Parts: sequence; structure tokens; C-alpha cells
Amino acid sequence: MPANPNLLFLMDDQHRFDFLGMEQSLVSTPHLDALARDGTRFSHCCVNAPVCAPSRISLATGLHPWRLGCLDNHCYLPKHIPTYYQRLRDHGYQVASAGKLDLAKPSPFNGRTGRMPRNFQWGFTDPLEIEGKMHAGRAAEPVGPYGYYLEAEGLYAPFRDDYARRCQAGWIKGVSHDSVLPEEAHSDSWIGQQALRWLENVSAETPWHLFVSFVGPHDPFDPPTSWADRWRHAPMPDPIQSAPDSKPAWVQQRQLDMTASEITQTRRQYTANIGLIDHWVGQMRDMLADRGMADNTYIVFASDHGEMLGDHQLYTKSVAYEGALRVPLILAGPDIPAGGLNHSLVELADINPTLCEMAGVPYSGNELESLDARSLWPSIRDTSCTHRPNALAQLRHFAAVRTETHKLIENYNSPPELYDLVQDPGECTNLAAEQPALVSALREQMQARRVEGTWHRW
Repeated sequence: MPANPNLLFLMDDQHRFDFLGMEQSLVSTPHLDALARDGTRFSHCCVNAPVCAPSRISLATGLHPWRLGCLDNHCYLPKHIPTYYQRLRDHGYQVASAGKLDLAKPSPFNGRTGRMPRNFQWGFTDPLEIEGKMHAGRAAEPVGPYGYYLEAEGLYAPFRDDYARRCQAGWIKGVSHDSVLPEEAHSDSWIGQQALRWLENVSAETPWHLFVSFVGPHDPFDPPTSWADRWRHAPMPDPIQSAPDSKPAWVQQRQLDMTASEITQTRRQYTANIGLIDHWVGQMRDMLADRGMADNTYIVFASDHGEMLGDHQLYTKSVAYEGALRVPLILAGPDIPAGGLNHSLVELADINPTLCEMAGVPYSGNELESLDARSLWPSIRDTSCTHRPNALAQLRHFAAVRTETHKLIENYNSPPELYDLVQDPGECTNLAAEQPALVSALREQMQARRVEGTWHRW
């Protein structure tokens, strides 16, 4: 590894694993495809909590969300728990952000400049925390840098009025129309512009870590018209269909009565927003090349959770099915093999110690024992390496364990679900009643992961 490399972490919000050009030809992501060709991709990256705040807090700390009592969006990063941002800062890194952090989601006010005291406490030296687009669109007055930007441009009122209509309709059904904003004022364009400006001006005197966090393709599905037009009539992958009563009652309550054409519309809009984000990935890679930094910069691309996008008549996240649980993960840079593809199970939080190892500040033995996360470097060097035998996820309604072949979902107040992911990758047939021995064995794996090293940890 090079000494003092730079770290560029690109994250988007609610991007499911299979909506990438490298996964299917109906989606176009040329810059992410190029990044994967230049580096290594993990095809089975699972999040530990398929909802924004717990997932991002787990990533920042390297701890499973349930150890921190963080099982829904109404949670904060505990003040006494260290982050990898602090670790990099304390070892001489400039640590910057541009975009959504969601480490204190119940406090949506980010100030005019996105430089709140909590940003520095978390370890950022150069923060620009930008509110999520729902936060911006539902507030009577601006609550962060993006809202203040729109207000200064005379665009806040139409944006807020449009989001009021979307909110009243339920954000998805019947309101997946284009953004009312021009492309340059769209939230992801604005975040991309801020990140690009930072990269253009950052000093090369010290190493840096920039965390760029786009707010799309999270619903509402509102790409700018200039990008929506590219997919206006494009064919889309079909959603997974399952019997209406095949899911637990709490899941059935979340199902939407959407027609095939309505689902296709949401998928086109979702894909268009991914295309816009992909464009900014390319812009940032070009900037690194222009500044002579490309050969000394590691790049990571991932998402905080997926999106059901009409599978099983479900939308958004907060369930344990593949569309919500699995996300893209690509790593590229010095010493990372080009064209690598690893199908082993990994967890999103594993990026935490991986970045620290890239920076030359790996966790020591005792520190590593305090983490649930594990560095991906052994699996980067050897793509045939099995990183984890299973992956865990949990929210208030469920706990799940996924192996390479099966998934067990323990539902609170509903029977468990067991899926054979080899024979039934769409998770349509629940085998729990037919295979009680396998249910028991997977429960044991789940319990073993939950208690491993408990007495060592926070």
C-alpha cells in the first residue's frame, strides 16, 4: 500500500444491488462499471439494518446497530462511541463530507453552512452536512445548506410545494414525476458540485478522506427532466411477484396496490436518478486525474440500504428481502486487483476497518476485538476468500441471518420465514414449516453472532 493515500468514499441512498449496468443491460451506469473494471466488486454486500440512520451509524462505528440500541431512524450516534472519521483525523487526515450523514437524524437542522458542532465531534475537519431531500422539502423554512441555496435561487417555494403534494399522496403511488427543479439545482447535482469543488481545491500537503453522500435515488423518484427523458420509454426489469398472503401480516400492511405501468414508471425514474449520480462519479474521477491524485487515491462506492421497487408489491426498505438488504460495493485504487469479483458475504460496516487499513492506521488487536466489522483486505487480495459465513440484519420488526444459500427471518409477532436463495432467489416460497431443523440451525448461527465477544464490546 502507498504511504498516506487519499480516500474517496462515494455513497448514495437506497440503491439496490442489481440496478447497475454490470448487473443487467437495462440499466446504464458507465462510470460505476468502469470503476468496477478498475477495481474489485463485492456482489453480496448486505447491510446490518436496512434503513438510513442505523446503517450509517453502524458504518461509522464498526458496531452492529443492536449493540447501540439503534434499530430505527429515531436514533443518534452515541457520543462516547468512536468513529473511523475520528481515527483518520487523529492520524493526520483532513476529513471532509459533502452530503447526507444521518448520524443524528432526529435533529434535522444542519445550519446554513452544514458545519454544526456535532460534525467536528464525529471527526470531520471540513464538514458540509446537507439535509436529506425529504427534510428539505417538508420544512416550512430551510433547515440546511441545500434549502438555503434553493431559497437564494428563488426555487425553494416550488420545490416545497411539490414535495407537499408528494407527501400527501404517500411519496410513491401517482407522484413519481420529474423534479420541478432544473438539473443544476437538483439535490444530487448540488451535492456533486460541492464535492467536485472541494476536490479541486484540497491541498495535497496532507492526506484526505472525502465522504460524498448523495441523497438519491431515495424516494420520491424525482430525477431532473434532462435525465428522466433518457429512460422515458425504456424497458425495465420486471418486479418479483409473490402470492398476496405469502408474507407476514406486518409486511402485507406495507404492500401498495400498484399497476404494472405504475411500477415501471417508478423504475424508470429510479434508474434516471442513478444515471445522474453515475455522471458525478465520473466527474470526480476525472478531477482526481486532472490533479494527478488518481494513482494515490482509494475509491469506495456503496449505498446505505436498498429499495424494494415494487418487488412483492413493496417499496422503500425496512424489510429483510434482497432488494432492501443488498447494496453495491466497489473498491478501486492502489494494490486493488482490477476486474476482481468476490461473491462472498460481506457487511456494509466492514468498510470501516478497510478504510483504516487503506490509510495505514489499522486497528490493533484489542481495538479489533471491540468491533463487529472485519477488514475486507484479505478478500480483496484473494477473491476466492470467504469473508463471512453469514450476514446479520435487524430492525424492530425482524432479525435475519443470511448464508450463501439460505435466509432466515425471525418476525416479531409473526411466524418465521425461511428461503432457499439458490432455488428461490426471489424469496417467494417460505420453507420454515417444512424444514424446522434448518430453522433451528440458522437460529443458532444468529445467536452466536449476536453474543460473540459481547463482554469485550461497548
